[in-house]
Amino acid sequence: MASAPDRIWPVTIAFTEDDRTTRADAILDVGGRHYHGWGRARRNPSDPDVRVIGEEVAAARALRHLAEQLFSEAERDIEEIEHQPVHLHR
Repeated sequence: MASAPDRIWPVTIAFTEDDRTTRADAILDVGGRHYHGWGRARRNPSDPDVRVIGEEVAAARALRHLAEQLFSEAERDIEEIEHQPVHLHR
């Protein structure tokens, strides 16, 4: 039986759209820190209008941007403790 998680970080993803563009904003507030990643997907005019595909692509890009921010923040935090440059594998 799996145990309950010790901590949960809820990420909010909000979408805005126009005729051919979907934007996703991924927002995470944790430990007094605010992170905001964003991504965009553009539909080729010859492609069918399938909303969920644009949302998937835009959300993936927003989450990737958010992940990069978390890696950078972790590197800075480790550097403060280690007093030397740190580069985490991504």
